[in-house]
Amino acid sequence: MSQPVIITAALTGSGSGPDKSPYVPVTPQEIAADAIASAKAGAAAVHVHVRDPQTKAGSTDLALYRETTHLIRASGVDVVLNLTTGMGARFVPDREDPTRGGPSTTLQTPARRIAHVLELRPEICSLDFGSLNFGDFAFLNTPPDLREMADGIMAAGVTPEIEVFELGHVRLARDFIAKGLLPQRPLFQLCLGIPWGAPATPEALTALRAALPPESPWSAFGVGRAEFPIAAQTAFMGGHIRIGLEDNLYAAPGQLARSNAELVTKAVDLLTLIGQRPATPQEARDLWDLPSPG
Repeated sequence: MSQPVIITAALTGSGSGPDKSPYVPVTPQEIAADAIASAKAGAAAVHVHVRDPQTKAGSTDLALYRETTHLIRASGVDVVLNLTTGMGARFVPDREDPTRGGPSTTLQTPARRIAHVLELRPEICSLDFGSLNFGDFAFLNTPPDLREMADGIMAAGVTPEIEVFELGHVRLARDFIAKGLLPQRPLFQLCLGIPWGAPATPEALTALRAALPPESPWSAFGVGRAEFPIAAQTAFMGGHIRIGLEDNLYAAPGQLARSNAELVTKAVDLLTLIGQRPATPQEARDLWDLPSPG
Protein backbone atom coordinates (compact mmCIF):
# COMPACT_ATOMS: atom_id res chain seq x y z
CA MET A 1 0.00 0.00 0.00
CA SER A 2 1.13 3.58 -0.62
CA GLN A 3 2.00 5.75 2.35
CA PRO A 4 -0.70 8.08 3.75
CA VAL A 5 -0.57 11.60 2.35
CA ILE A 6 0.00 14.50 4.73
CA ILE A 7 -2.31 17.46 4.12
CA THR A 8 -1.01 20.83 5.30
CA ALA A 9 -3.52 23.68 5.46
CA ALA A 10 -1.88 27.05 4.72
CA LEU A 11 -4.37 29.26 6.49
CA THR A 12 -3.92 32.92 5.60
CA GLY A 13 -0.49 33.97 4.29
CA SER A 14 0.47 37.62 3.90
CA GLY A 15 -0.71 38.28 0.35
CA SER A 16 -4.27 38.12 -0.95
CA GLY A 17 -6.56 38.73 1.96
CA PRO A 18 -9.97 40.14 2.83
CA ASP A 19 -9.66 42.58 -0.08
CA LYS A 20 -10.09 39.55 -2.36
CA SER A 21 -12.21 37.28 -0.17
CA PRO A 22 -14.18 37.87 3.03
CA TYR A 23 -13.38 34.30 4.11
CA VAL A 24 -9.66 34.80 4.67
CA PRO A 25 -9.07 34.62 8.45
CA VAL A 26 -7.44 37.70 9.99
CA THR A 27 -7.63 37.78 13.78
CA PRO A 28 -5.94 35.20 16.03
CA GLN A 29 -9.38 33.85 16.90
CA GLU A 30 -10.33 33.45 13.22
CA ILE A 31 -7.01 31.87 12.25
CA ALA A 32 -7.08 29.45 15.18
CA ALA A 33 -10.70 28.50 14.52
CA ASP A 34 -9.89 27.73 10.89
CA ALA A 35 -6.82 25.73 11.97
CA ILE A 36 -8.93 23.64 14.34
CA ALA A 37 -11.68 23.10 11.75
CA SER A 38 -9.06 22.15 9.13
CA ALA A 39 -7.55 19.58 11.48
CA LYS A 40 -10.96 18.08 12.13
CA ALA A 41 -11.56 17.95 8.35
CA GLY A 42 -8.37 15.95 7.75
CA ALA A 43 -5.34 18.25 7.79
CA ALA A 44 -2.43 16.77 9.72
CA ALA A 45 -0.56 20.10 9.79
CA VAL A 46 -1.35 23.80 9.64
CA HIS A 47 0.97 26.48 8.26
CA VAL A 48 0.46 29.73 10.15
CA HIS A 49 1.01 33.39 9.31
CA VAL A 50 -0.62 36.16 11.35
CA ARG A 51 -2.25 39.39 10.22
CA ASP A 52 -2.69 42.77 11.85
CA PRO A 53 -6.37 42.85 12.91
CA GLN A 54 -6.55 46.58 12.11
CA THR A 55 -4.84 46.78 8.72
CA LYS A 56 -5.45 43.10 7.85
CA ALA A 57 -1.95 42.98 6.32
CA GLY A 58 0.62 40.32 7.12
CA SER A 59 2.40 40.88 10.41
CA THR A 60 5.38 39.67 12.47
CA ASP A 61 3.86 40.79 15.79
CA LEU A 62 5.00 38.28 18.41
CA ALA A 63 1.90 38.89 20.53
CA LEU A 64 -0.31 37.80 17.61
CA TYR A 65 1.70 34.62 17.19
CA ARG A 66 1.48 33.93 20.92
CA GLU A 67 -2.28 34.27 20.95
CA THR A 68 -2.85 32.26 17.78
CA THR A 69 -0.65 29.34 18.81
CA HIS A 70 -2.08 29.33 22.33
CA LEU A 71 -5.63 29.08 20.97
CA ILE A 72 -4.69 26.19 18.67
CA ARG A 73 -2.82 24.30 21.36
CA ALA A 74 -5.42 24.95 24.06
CA SER A 75 -8.18 23.50 21.85
CA GLY A 76 -6.94 19.97 22.49
CA VAL A 77 -7.12 19.18 18.77
CA ASP A 78 -4.05 17.27 17.60
CA VAL A 79 -2.33 18.97 14.66
CA VAL A 80 1.29 19.61 13.63
CA LEU A 81 2.04 23.32 13.99
CA ASN A 82 4.14 24.98 11.27
CA LEU A 83 4.97 28.69 11.68
CA THR A 84 6.26 30.83 8.84
CA THR A 85 9.59 32.68 8.84
CA GLY A 86 8.99 34.15 5.39
CA MET A 87 7.98 37.60 6.60
CA GLY A 88 10.72 40.23 6.62
CA ALA A 89 12.38 39.37 3.30
CA ARG A 90 10.75 41.84 0.89
CA PHE A 91 12.93 44.47 -0.77
CA VAL A 92 11.51 47.17 -3.06
CA PRO A 93 14.17 49.71 -4.13
CA ASP A 94 13.39 53.35 -3.49
CA ARG A 95 12.72 55.03 -6.84
CA GLU A 96 15.05 57.93 -6.12
CA ASP A 97 17.79 55.99 -4.31
CA PRO A 98 17.82 52.29 -5.21
CA THR A 99 20.44 51.57 -2.53
CA ARG A 100 17.67 52.09 0.03
CA GLY A 101 14.39 50.28 0.53
CA GLY A 102 11.19 51.99 -0.52
CA PRO A 103 7.98 52.17 1.55
CA SER A 104 6.97 48.59 0.73
CA THR A 105 10.24 47.07 1.95
CA THR A 106 9.85 44.79 4.97
CA LEU A 107 13.46 43.59 5.50
CA GLN A 108 14.21 42.37 9.01
CA THR A 109 17.22 40.74 10.62
CA PRO A 110 17.43 36.93 10.67
CA ALA A 111 17.09 37.03 14.47
CA ARG A 112 13.84 38.99 14.21
CA ARG A 113 12.45 36.67 11.54
CA ILE A 114 12.77 33.63 13.80
CA ALA A 115 12.03 35.25 17.18
CA HIS A 116 8.50 33.79 17.36
CA VAL A 117 9.82 30.33 16.47
CA LEU A 118 12.42 30.40 19.24
CA GLU A 119 9.83 31.43 21.81
CA LEU A 120 6.87 29.29 20.73
CA ARG A 121 8.74 26.15 19.58
CA PRO A 122 6.39 24.79 16.92
CA GLU A 123 7.16 21.35 15.53
CA ILE A 124 8.01 22.87 12.11
CA CYS A 125 8.77 26.27 10.67
CA SER A 126 9.21 27.24 7.04
CA LEU A 127 12.63 28.38 5.78
CA ASP A 128 12.61 29.97 2.31
CA PHE A 129 15.82 28.73 0.75
CA GLY A 130 16.89 31.43 -1.65
CA SER A 131 16.11 34.72 -3.29
CA LEU A 132 13.97 35.47 -6.33
CA ASN A 133 11.84 38.07 -8.04
CA PHE A 134 8.52 37.56 -6.24
CA GLY A 135 6.02 39.43 -8.36
CA ASP A 136 7.20 43.04 -8.47
CA PHE A 137 9.54 42.86 -5.49
CA ALA A 138 12.72 41.00 -4.55
CA PHE A 139 12.42 38.24 -1.98
CA LEU A 140 15.83 38.20 -0.27
CA ASN A 141 17.19 35.17 1.56
CA THR A 142 20.97 35.27 1.35
CA PRO A 143 23.19 32.30 2.37
CA PRO A 144 24.58 34.12 5.46
CA ASP A 145 21.05 34.96 6.64
CA LEU A 146 19.91 31.39 5.99
CA ARG A 147 22.84 30.00 7.99
CA GLU A 148 21.92 32.18 10.96
CA MET A 149 18.25 31.27 10.74
CA ALA A 150 18.92 27.54 10.29
CA ASP A 151 21.30 27.52 13.27
CA GLY A 152 18.72 29.19 15.51
CA ILE A 153 15.82 27.04 14.34
CA MET A 154 17.63 23.74 14.86
CA ALA A 155 19.14 24.81 18.19
CA ALA A 156 15.55 25.39 19.34
CA GLY A 157 14.63 21.81 18.41
CA VAL A 158 12.35 22.93 15.56
CA THR A 159 12.35 21.15 12.20
CA PRO A 160 12.97 23.48 9.25
CA GLU A 161 10.70 23.01 6.24
CA ILE A 162 12.91 23.95 3.27
CA GLU A 163 10.75 25.96 0.86
CA VAL A 164 12.18 26.02 -2.68
CA PHE A 165 10.83 28.07 -5.56
CA GLU A 166 13.28 27.03 -8.30
CA LEU A 167 16.12 24.61 -8.98
CA GLY A 168 18.83 26.93 -7.70
CA HIS A 169 17.21 26.85 -4.27
CA VAL A 170 17.53 23.05 -4.22
CA ARG A 171 21.22 23.35 -5.13
CA LEU A 172 21.78 25.75 -2.24
CA ALA A 173 19.93 23.49 0.20
CA ARG A 174 21.97 20.47 -0.88
CA ASP A 175 25.16 22.47 -0.29
CA PHE A 176 23.95 23.24 3.24
CA ILE A 177 23.18 19.54 3.81
CA ALA A 178 26.64 18.52 2.60
CA LYS A 179 28.22 21.00 5.02
CA GLY A 180 26.16 19.77 7.97
CA LEU A 181 24.16 23.01 8.21
CA LEU A 182 20.82 21.23 7.72
CA PRO A 183 19.56 17.79 8.77
CA GLN A 184 20.69 14.94 6.52
CA ARG A 185 17.05 14.15 5.72
CA PRO A 186 15.36 17.54 5.59
CA LEU A 187 11.73 18.18 4.76
CA PHE A 188 11.24 20.03 1.46
CA GLN A 189 8.27 22.10 0.29
CA LEU A 190 8.11 22.66 -3.50
CA CYS A 191 6.43 26.00 -4.24
CA LEU A 192 4.97 26.23 -7.75
CA GLY A 193 3.27 28.98 -9.71
CA ILE A 194 4.52 31.99 -7.76
CA PRO A 195 5.71 34.74 -10.10
CA TRP A 196 8.57 34.50 -10.95
CA GLY A 197 9.59 31.12 -9.64
CA ALA A 198 8.99 27.66 -11.06
CA PRO A 199 5.70 27.39 -12.97
CA ALA A 200 2.90 25.17 -11.73
CA THR A 201 3.35 22.50 -14.41
CA PRO A 202 3.95 18.75 -14.34
CA GLU A 203 7.36 19.32 -15.94
CA ALA A 204 8.48 21.77 -13.24
CA LEU A 205 7.18 19.55 -10.45
CA THR A 206 9.03 16.56 -11.91
CA ALA A 207 12.27 18.54 -12.30
CA LEU A 208 12.20 19.85 -8.75
CA ARG A 209 11.36 16.42 -7.35
CA ALA A 210 14.22 14.83 -9.29
CA ALA A 211 16.70 17.36 -7.87
CA LEU A 212 15.91 16.57 -4.21
CA PRO A 213 18.05 14.30 -2.04
CA PRO A 214 16.64 10.79 -2.61
CA GLU A 215 15.62 10.11 1.00
CA SER A 216 14.10 13.51 1.83
CA PRO A 217 10.36 13.69 2.47
CA TRP A 218 8.68 16.34 0.38
CA SER A 219 5.47 18.23 -0.14
CA ALA A 220 4.30 20.56 -2.88
CA PHE A 221 1.68 23.13 -3.71
CA GLY A 222 0.48 25.13 -6.70
CA VAL A 223 -1.07 28.56 -6.40
CA GLY A 224 -4.44 29.66 -7.73
CA ARG A 225 -6.20 27.33 -10.14
CA ALA A 226 -3.19 24.97 -10.04
CA GLU A 227 -3.78 24.09 -6.38
CA PHE A 228 -5.67 20.84 -6.88
CA PRO A 229 -4.00 19.70 -10.13
CA ILE A 230 -0.60 19.97 -8.42
CA ALA A 231 -2.01 18.25 -5.32
CA ALA A 232 -3.17 15.29 -7.41
CA GLN A 233 0.15 15.02 -9.26
CA THR A 234 2.12 15.32 -6.04
CA ALA A 235 0.17 12.60 -4.27
CA PHE A 236 0.53 10.31 -7.31
CA MET A 237 4.32 10.90 -7.27
CA GLY A 238 4.65 9.96 -3.60
CA GLY A 239 4.71 13.44 -2.08
CA HIS A 240 2.53 15.25 0.43
CA ILE A 241 0.25 18.18 -0.30
CA ARG A 242 -0.43 21.71 0.86
CA ILE A 243 -3.68 23.51 0.23
CA GLY A 244 -5.37 26.54 1.77
CA LEU A 245 -6.45 30.13 1.41
CA GLU A 246 -2.84 31.35 1.48
CA ASP A 247 -2.38 29.77 -1.95
CA ASN A 248 -5.84 29.76 -3.52
CA LEU A 249 -9.13 31.47 -2.67
CA TYR A 250 -11.48 29.29 -4.74
CA ALA A 251 -13.20 25.98 -4.11
CA ALA A 252 -14.35 25.82 -7.75
CA PRO A 253 -14.25 28.19 -10.74
CA GLY A 254 -16.01 31.39 -9.71
CA GLN A 255 -16.83 30.00 -6.25
CA LEU A 256 -14.91 31.38 -3.29
CA ALA A 257 -13.95 28.83 -0.65
CA ARG A 258 -15.74 29.71 2.57
CA SER A 259 -12.97 28.35 4.80
CA ASN A 260 -9.73 26.43 4.81
CA ALA A 261 -11.67 23.45 6.12
CA GLU A 262 -13.70 23.43 2.90
CA LEU A 263 -10.48 23.15 0.88
CA VAL A 264 -9.18 20.40 3.19
CA THR A 265 -12.40 18.45 2.68
CA LYS A 266 -11.95 18.75 -1.08
CA ALA A 267 -8.36 17.50 -0.73
CA VAL A 268 -9.54 14.49 1.31
CA ASP A 269 -12.11 13.71 -1.40
CA LEU A 270 -9.39 13.99 -4.04
CA LEU A 271 -7.14 11.54 -2.21
CA THR A 272 -10.06 9.11 -1.83
CA LEU A 273 -10.77 9.26 -5.57
CA ILE A 274 -7.19 8.26 -6.40
CA GLY A 275 -7.09 5.45 -3.84
CA GLN A 276 -5.13 7.22 -1.11
CA ARG A 277 -5.94 8.59 2.33
CA PRO A 278 -4.93 11.54 4.50
CA ALA A 279 -2.30 10.97 7.19
CA THR A 280 -3.09 11.52 10.84
CA PRO A 281 -0.97 14.02 12.79
CA GLN A 282 0.96 11.17 14.42
CA GLU A 283 1.60 9.56 11.04
CA ALA A 284 2.87 12.94 9.84
CA ARG A 285 5.31 13.06 12.77
CA ASP A 286 6.54 9.58 11.92
CA LEU A 287 6.93 10.32 8.21
CA TRP A 288 8.68 13.64 8.85
CA ASP A 289 10.84 12.49 11.78
CA LEU A 290 9.17 14.88 14.22
CA PRO A 291 9.10 14.29 17.98
CA SER A 292 5.71 13.65 19.54
CA PRO A 293 4.33 16.68 21.39
CA GLY A 294 4.80 16.78 25.12
